[in-house]
Amino acid sequence: MFPVLLLLFILVPVIEIGLFIQVGGWLGLWPTLALVLITAFVGASLVRNQGLMTLASVQDRLNRGELPAQQILEGVMLAVAGVLLLTPGFMTDAMGMLVLLPGPRAALAKQVMQRVTVSQAGFTQGGFHQQGGNAQGPFDADPFRRNGRGEDGNTFEGEYERKDDDDDDQHRLR
Repeated sequence: MFPVLLLLFILVPVIEIGLFIQVGGWLGLWPTLALVLITAFVGASLVRNQGLMTLASVQDRLNRGELPAQQILEGVMLAVAGVLLLTPGFMTDAMGMLVLLPGPRAALAKQVMQRVTVSQAGFTQGGFHQQGGNAQGPFDADPFRRNGRGEDGNTFEGEYERKDDDDDDQHRLR
């Protein structure tokens, strides 16, 4: 993963600089800078509108009792599109606009959803491992079940000390 990121951090700026030189040669300096600023402002506005529509879709699916997994993923993709559009450059703007369009974004989200399967224990390919058999995660355990030593799970051992509020107030006043 590190070599891929390193390659991206080297290649993307080199490509963007080359595109700036080419477009600047055709249009000139000021139109090129204006084009970069316009794409940033228009992109930010479109990301905001698309994000609000996606949020409304998430709310609608939640109200119907459905899991809005694809809509949440599309929301994350919109955030990525916003970063790409705000990054100065023509290639990143093109990639951001592609993710911003509802059709390609939905297709990409479906592709990602097919690759990641969700199990009861968590994602099988998303960093979590699936626990087999009757094994339970730390949050799935029933605190009232019998433990392995034969003790009843309804009893919790511990110590306590009773403190009266009146005693505390008197000690504070002294």
